[in-house]
Amino acid sequence: MTDTLTRRSLLKVSGTAAVLAAARTALPGGAWAASGDAPEVKGATFGFIALTDSSPLIIAKEKGFFAKYGLPDVQVVKQASWGTTRDNLELGSAGGGIDGAHILTPMPYQMASGRITKNSTKVPMNILARLNTNGQSISVSNTYKTLHVGTAAKALGEAFAKARATGKEVKVAMTFPGGTHDLWIRYWLAANGVDPDKDLSTIVVPPPQMVANMKVDTMEAFCVGEPWNAQLINQGIGYTALTTGELWKDHPEKSLAMRGDWVEKNPKAAKAVTMAVLEAQAWCEANIEEMCKIVSGREWFKVPFEDIVWRSKGRYDYGTGKVVENSPHVMKFWKDFASYPFQSHDLWFLTENIRWGYQPADVDTKALIKAVNREDIWRDAAKTLGVAAADIPATTSRGIETFFDGKTFDPANPQAYLKSLTIKRV
Repeated sequence: MTDTLTRRSLLKVSGTAAVLAAARTALPGGAWAASGDAPEVKGATFGFIALTDSSPLIIAKEKGFFAKYGLPDVQVVKQASWGTTRDNLELGSAGGGIDGAHILTPMPYQMASGRITKNSTKVPMNILARLNTNGQSISVSNTYKTLHVGTAAKALGEAFAKARATGKEVKVAMTFPGGTHDLWIRYWLAANGVDPDKDLSTIVVPPPQMVANMKVDTMEAFCVGEPWNAQLINQGIGYTALTTGELWKDHPEKSLAMRGDWVEKNPKAAKAVTMAVLEAQAWCEANIEEMCKIVSGREWFKVPFEDIVWRSKGRYDYGTGKVVENSPHVMKFWKDFASYPFQSHDLWFLTENIRWGYQPADVDTKALIKAVNREDIWRDAAKTLGVAAADIPATTSRGIETFFDGKTFDPANPQAYLKSLTIKRV
């Protein structure tokens, strides 16, 4: 696609004056031409999981945005699971692994603090951007379809208790301990009086395997991103209880993360990576159908186009007769500061990890966020792209957040939030 067509399509999206500035500094061959901004390297290797929120990475590769900013040799490589992503980040590309990834936001923090790494080794990680907000769902087996479960799910908890009384092991699945999907399903269950550690078993299942596992009755419910919730419904196996945006409107989700040593060694390349991904995020927002056609293909997700496009466009069929058009909880890549990595959001993830015992209660959250969150690189990249001042957050905090059950999280007082929660490990 030419720069002219890219500019024309992206003008549909608020804040994409960025593209005009970027286009003015692109050489005919697509290389980044700003004086002194040439990346130290020509490429990097990124991992992704087959989830719709990995689209900005894929589009940055497919549409030549990495090449445009001087990184023609970037590789975007499919990972089998989040555990594999972690292992390959530990190795780094020099060891046959990867330099960065589309990743669950808490994972870079878990790696940097040595909570999920081999021998508890602390692997410095940096978050360069948020890849999306919203766009995940909690799905339930058709066994419980008559319960009409939504954000309110006490009836499901009662059904689980009856099943356990008969000796059945009740299982719910998420994608990685302490990751976003784990935290969403835990929050939902706990808000409905179900202790996810005592009243049932939580199991880890890679996103692409969720549907197949529910089909053989491995679990009662799961939380994952798209297109797997839609595919579950299209195959007649289960239904959507709620989208995670109903749990927390415009919640942060995946991040673009890189090894800290790579960023330190290649600061100009890290900025170029961020610029390419920001432009891809704006492109995705303006070209949803084409995005879905690309990522659903054999070389990427290998799923039917129909399984991904409708929810990406905001049409949610819950599989119960409920259909929502133009959902306010649709996945966002760029609008409403979706790309900016708010430090206040990282603090919530750390606080929830403390809540469930994935991080120690005395972890220095302030120091950890300072080390991992590189919103300064995001701001530098956005300004160079020409992003309008109105589309760059004034502060690193989005302020007080409100959840579906009325609980609030004030970044200035995370302890008050923790104290307000009834079910927790601390």
